[in-house]
Amino acid sequence: MSGRLFPIKLDNYKPLREIVFETLREAIISGRLRPGERMMEVQLAEEMGVSRTPVREAIRKLELEGFVVMIPRKGAYVADISTKDIADVFEIRGALESLAAGLAADRIADSELEELERLLVQVSECAEVQDLERLVEVDTQFHDVLYKASRNERLAQIISTLREQIQRFRKTSMGSPGRMRETLEEHRKIVDAISDRNVALAQSLALEHIENAENRILEFIRNHGLDAKE
Repeated sequence: MSGRLFPIKLDNYKPLREIVFETLREAIISGRLRPGERMMEVQLAEEMGVSRTPVREAIRKLELEGFVVMIPRKGAYVADISTKDIADVFEIRGALESLAAGLAADRIADSELEELERLLVQVSECAEVQDLERLVEVDTQFHDVLYKASRNERLAQIISTLREQIQRFRKTSMGSPGRMRETLEEHRKIVDAISDRNVALAQSLALEHIENAENRILEFIRNHGLDAKE
């Protein structure tokens, strides 16, 4: 674990406990803290230059969001994620993304439609030069605009939490052969349906988009014999 975290910088308005939580969550998502790895409060606190209290609070919150598991008499560990976990998350996310897209088709503002169109151009540029890092960022922005356009903040929060739980696999999905171009076409169809205010079609296309991402991830895991448990 040593050397993978950095001292916390108190240079923004967020409470320390929130900064520590976000730092640890990002380390898990990026793979710097690996599945099955024990999270030692003292060591984490020392690396981030904080006391144990915000670390303890962050670990509890990470447990609630599914990033950490608490094992009696042993402590906190970075959660493993199985193929069943992935399928479960995508099953829920597919239903909620479909709902969000349908609501967006009914409620989206013209300025948000313009933002989606701009993001489509950026997705196309990323696919053209095979910029995977940037594509993941733009894809996140694209979906965030959809969630905002749904005008349902609770829905957006729930989907974002689910998405973060499988964030470590998103590059796997996006980086599979042909997936960048598929993502662009799927996004374009969703935007067209929303622009046409076609609620049913937007719902169907959003669900298909999420199912395709799930299939790519599970295919990669099967083909490479990764450690996602059944």
